[in-house]
Amino acid sequence: MIKPFRWIAAILLGLSVCACEGPQRSNSLQDVLDAGVLRVGTNYGLTTYYNGASGPEGFEYELAAGFAEYLGVRLEVMPFYNLSDLFPQLERNHLDLIAAGITATEQRQSQFNFGPAYQAVSQKLVFKQGNERPRSTDDLTGSLSVVAGSSHAETLRTLRDAGATMNWQETDEKDAEELLQLVVDGELDYTIADSNILAVLRRRHPDLSIGFTVHEAQGIAWALNKKRDDALLAALIEYFGLIQNDGRLAALEDKYFGHVRQFNYVDTRAFIKAAQTTLPTYKNLFVQYAGDLDWRLLAAMSYQESHWDPRAKSPTGVRGMMMLTLATARDMGIRSRLDAEQSIQGGANYFRQLLTRIPARIPEPDRTWFAMAAYNVGLGHLEDARVLTERQGGNPDLWVDVKKRLPQLRQKRFYKTTRYGYARGDEAVIYVDNIRRYYDTLVWLDSQDPALLDELTPPSDNTQQTD
Repeated sequence: MIKPFRWIAAILLGLSVCACEGPQRSNSLQDVLDAGVLRVGTNYGLTTYYNGASGPEGFEYELAAGFAEYLGVRLEVMPFYNLSDLFPQLERNHLDLIAAGITATEQRQSQFNFGPAYQAVSQKLVFKQGNERPRSTDDLTGSLSVVAGSSHAETLRTLRDAGATMNWQETDEKDAEELLQLVVDGELDYTIADSNILAVLRRRHPDLSIGFTVHEAQGIAWALNKKRDDALLAALIEYFGLIQNDGRLAALEDKYFGHVRQFNYVDTRAFIKAAQTTLPTYKNLFVQYAGDLDWRLLAAMSYQESHWDPRAKSPTGVRGMMMLTLATARDMGIRSRLDAEQSIQGGANYFRQLLTRIPARIPEPDRTWFAMAAYNVGLGHLEDARVLTERQGGNPDLWVDVKKRLPQLRQKRFYKTTRYGYARGDEAVIYVDNIRRYYDTLVWLDSQDPALLDELTPPSDNTQQTD
């Protein structure tokens, strides 16, 4: 729980009075506190704000909800369809701030105040895999479209003023994700995307390829009205300093982007194909035995373990759809690890058991990531990594901190101080990241067209499977 802000409000309000240029500058922080509401403008989008199955979600939304809690006020999210609509609303004081993944460009900074940068993103020229790759603006021979009022449009105008010869269109009818979809569909040759959004969407559309970097990394930050006093900005600086120091910012960034930084074109395409051809054969079993788990998470784990091959076998002796050890299979009452149904049942029960053994104080989604790591490396080795994390000043209850220490279990100077010794902890990190990517893709496939994953009749196999 973030400590309420009101205990230092008076100090900041006093400082803001001294900083004001005159009485015409309204007190932005006092207005928020008096109203008991923080009005935040944003855009609908995968990484900003959307209504998920359990309520509002999104990276920007969670950051804004944390800031409202810090101030001790209610959050009121005001989503807009077009980026160009946000700034006029801020200028008219209909919004207290904008939290929409906005790049703090020079032009924008001349018009608005910006809080601390909490991400750095670069702008990428995107084209469809298989087409000729453009390596500079001179190679742009087809249609190029960007969102009107975006930093991408600003960058293109700067390049044109510097002598680049190119044509493009700006649209208010499509957002960045829709423009990327047009590239995938072959209806648009090029668009420009921020690197963080592109990393997420390439898990769905591996044919999105990068031609070149249009603009190097720039800071992403929240925008505030420059004509109002600096008290709200001061509170914003305090808030981001707090969540950066206590690890909350890193944990939230990892939740939305940590698992998508690495992209493998071949693996992503292979997974999507398998999800449409192999998964339907076993979907009913994942649904049946998932229980209170998300069946798509269980299926993602199984793909990471065996690529949905009931006869899979590793050199270490684990076997089947969920790659159970012989000892674990016996503990779960499984007679044959090579039987798909028994393996899925055993894997689901074992994972559920691991979840109950993760400390109750650890919230989701970190609780799930910890249980996944334990499924791979063992609960004892996971606990060793948590102990190392605490010794080194990290938070043993945050996955983003523990995942940095798991690879240390390969290093003698660290593992010799642990209870369970050497482990391939780096593989557990890769394991969890892969499952998270597969899960994201399955959720998207299921939401787009559930019929793609409809069950097929399992192949008949009358032979008795034993191991």
